[in-house]
Amino acid sequence: MTVRLDAISLVVSDMAASLAFYRLLGLDIPADADTAPHVEAVLPSGLRVLWDTEEVIRSYDPSWTRPNGGERIGLAFLCETPAAVDALHDALIAAGHRTHLAPWDAVWGQRYAVVLDPDGMGVSLFAAA
Repeated sequence: MTVRLDAISLVVSDMAASLAFYRLLGLDIPADADTAPHVEAVLPSGLRVLWDTEEVIRSYDPSWTRPNGGERIGLAFLCETPAAVDALHDALIAAGHRTHLAPWDAVWGQRYAVVLDPDGMGVSLFAAA
């Protein structure tokens, strides 16, 4: 099973302000993205940076609340298949890690799960459905 880090996901309270900051760092983000609820930029390495508004996150995870310590970054790992998402999720849980969102078929066309790392940060596992 091959798994690779595919994206860094940022949860933002103000999309335009966040995108302006990352544009200053050289990311190529279209100006018309400022009002979008979800934005993606591909880095030269192929790694993607994703931005989602807090409202987007709450739309599929109603229990989500803004972190009290600044955690707004989530790592997202691309798996080869939907079955690989399930298998990796199960292996992590069997190793003693906690699940936040068990694998499910997301409305955006992915098999998706979130497991908490040892510090409690959500790490997404996903594959095209």
